[in-house]
Amino acid sequence: MIVVRLKPLEEIKSMLEGYQKILIVGCEGCSGVYEVGGTKQAEILKERLERIEEKISIKTISVPRQCDNEIIAKWLHDIDEFDAIFSLGCGVGVQTIADVYEDKPVFPLVNTEFIGMEDKKQEKLLESCQACGDCILAETGGICPITRCAKGLLNGPCGGQLNGKCEVGGYTRDCAWVLIWKRLKQRGRLDLFTKFRPFRVNRQHSPRELKLPISMSKSKG
Repeated sequence: MIVVRLKPLEEIKSMLEGYQKILIVGCEGCSGVYEVGGTKQAEILKERLERIEEKISIKTISVPRQCDNEIIAKWLHDIDEFDAIFSLGCGVGVQTIADVYEDKPVFPLVNTEFIGMEDKKQEKLLESCQACGDCILAETGGICPITRCAKGLLNGPCGGQLNGKCEVGGYTRDCAWVLIWKRLKQRGRLDLFTKFRPFRVNRQHSPRELKLPISMSKSKG
């Protein structure tokens, strides 16, 4: 899940300067799941902004997901009547809208924070992936050391771990490599724990491009 958080109202207010007619675009994908940027949140934000900026005309719409340029082109209409577009989607959504409507200013209403998994028991969202493009989860028991190790180590824990806790943050978090060791031991695969992984230099050059999977391209056709 891509996790986003609404920007402070004062920051949003500053982005409104110079625009009279704006469109707020919600996203029912990741942003909408945690009730940050769906239909309801777009309407609530509209009402808040109208109370503090009486001269601004605001309309809202929410799309299934903002990271698909065909969806954006299909769902967003009459864009010419707006001075600017404000997105409640993640950073990818903002850039998708901006690519589809190159002549319109597009602004982010949320900050994209991380890719995380939900732990309902702890009532937390835990960062778990950095989309590095070179996944080694098969070797580490399904626990990503690049993200979950504070130092991004690839070959076991450093000397700073104590009783399974990481020194970064004052020994309050589990050491990722101790968790990996326990998981691999449980599966009888400690041979993977001792496997040497070369140091990564410039893991991936950005920006990257990926070919659309065949199944997705067929569904669009």
